[in-house]
Amino acid sequence: MKASLSIADIGPNTPLRLAEAVQIAFPAGGMTVSGLRREIARKRLTVELIAGKQFTTLEFIAEMRKQCRVQAKVPGCGFDQSAEPRPENSKSDPPGSSGTAKNMSAQDALQHKLQRLKKSSGST
Repeated sequence: MKASLSIADIGPNTPLRLAEAVQIAFPAGGMTVSGLRREIARKRLTVELIAGKQFTTLEFIAEMRKQCRVQAKVPGCGFDQSAEPRPENSKSDPPGSSGTAKNMSAQDALQHKLQRLKKSSGST
């Protein structure tokens, strides 16, 4: 005999069959019983096996969702805003600096580099 439970009667530790858990925990859809079984196989969702039937709880689903959260990607290159500012009187140039004068424009730096390349290559 199946007892009729309302959503209000279901607590975070109430054992739920996977089909019921999908309906309650994912009311807008997007998750299926087979999806929960995949998460069980990946050891992200805890399941209780009682009389050969799989049960889970809303609390176990909440834990699974924490494990499934995607972390924001940190840029691999570019300006690191968390880096501490370098003092103006720092003796060494920052890594990757071209050694050009601090007030030199990009165009002037390119001209300077071309002049050095011309001198080093000589005539052929």
